[in-house]
Amino acid sequence: MIKKVYITGSEGMVGSNIIDMATDNYELITPKLEYLNLLNYNDVDKFIAKEKPDLIIHCAGIVGGIQSNIANPVKYLVENTELGKNLILAAKNNNIEKIINLGSSCMYPKDAKNPLKEDLILKGELESTNEGYAIAKVFALKLCDYIHREDNSFQYKTIIPCNQYGKWDKFAPNHSHMLPAVIKKTHKAKVDNLSEVEIWGDGEARREFMFANDLADFVWYAIKNFNTMPELMNVGLGYDYTINEYYQTIAEVVGFKGKFVHDLSKPVGMKQKLVDTTKQKVFGWQAKHTLKEGIKITYDYFLNNIEQ
Repeated sequence: MIKKVYITGSEGMVGSNIIDMATDNYELITPKLEYLNLLNYNDVDKFIAKEKPDLIIHCAGIVGGIQSNIANPVKYLVENTELGKNLILAAKNNNIEKIINLGSSCMYPKDAKNPLKEDLILKGELESTNEGYAIAKVFALKLCDYIHREDNSFQYKTIIPCNQYGKWDKFAPNHSHMLPAVIKKTHKAKVDNLSEVEIWGDGEARREFMFANDLADFVWYAIKNFNTMPELMNVGLGYDYTINEYYQTIAEVVGFKGKFVHDLSKPVGMKQKLVDTTKQKVFGWQAKHTLKEGIKITYDYFLNNIEQ
């Protein structure tokens, strides 16, 4: 029976939402970054040996938006690979048999046919704007897979969530993902009485963003149903929106009345990134929040915690 759960990246957006959704049935291990450095294997090994969790949720990572990924590819590749390797190997060394490893939809080939099925991993070239991060995530997935192949008592399972947003997100322009960046930018435009907001590209690229509270709900559902959970599965909405539609919905929630202008010289990444949710549906879970509901909660969080 799973009682003791160690959550890596517990101070990040996904980890914080997972903790927020937990019940009293679980003992949570959530060391702060200054207490445990996942880039040091010996520290991780000693920590896991001491705590002996029943299951590890691995959601720690160096994350950021397109600008940050383009500017810092070495950091995204090396540090994400290292922390994944250290965590997974230390878990194996201490006979921890259950891991839920969080991947990313950027692991899929840039020219893959949408919706993205799990068997497309490593079937083509990655999107160059976040290639380093994607390679690190593929590494962690394959390490979990190889360990399970060598000894199937190690149930190291990987989920590939679609893009996330929500409470505890990053809103700094150089480090944030698209939705929090747009929330901040649109809010500022409203406050400053600006007449227009810029959109990178033509706004027709499509993205699938899920409210992080829903991903947290999935994680706890998966823990309760761990034995029937597939070894690799996507977690998403099963539908997507254009960038323009995200901007329009955010403008409605924020109350921005101006117009949008497109800068066609800026990079936009993949044209579409929609995950296939066939396995997820069979597993018996679906997201609960609409886009407008999720953005409203996220905007309220921004107003109460970030925009002081």
